[in-house]
Amino acid sequence: MTQTSNRFFDEIGRLMNDAAGAAQGVKREVDTVVRNQAEKILNDLDIVKREEFEAVKDMARLAREENEALKARIAALEARLGASPAAPDAGGPNTAGSAI
Repeated sequence: MTQTSNRFFDEIGRLMNDAAGAAQGVKREVDTVVRNQAEKILNDLDIVKREEFEAVKDMARLAREENEALKARIAALEARLGASPAAPDAGGPNTAGSAI
C-alpha cells in the first residue's frame, strides 16, 4: 500500500512541477508581449529617449555658459571703450517720444 501511495504522490509532484514550468513559460510570454506593446506605445507617442534628452541638456548648458562668457566679454569691451550699453528705450532720434 505504501508503494501505491508513493506513486500517487510522485505523479502529483511531477504534475505540479510541469504546471510550474508551464506557468513560467506563460509568464515569460506575457512579459514579452507587454514589453513589446509598451515599446510600441512609447514609439507612437514620439517620446524622446533619455540619451537624447541628456545630450540636448548638455548642449543647452554649454550654450548658456558661452552666452554668459560673451556677455562678460561685451561688458569688458564696453568698459574699455567707455561706452554705455545702448538701451532700446533711450529716446534716440527714431523714437516716438523724442522732440523734433
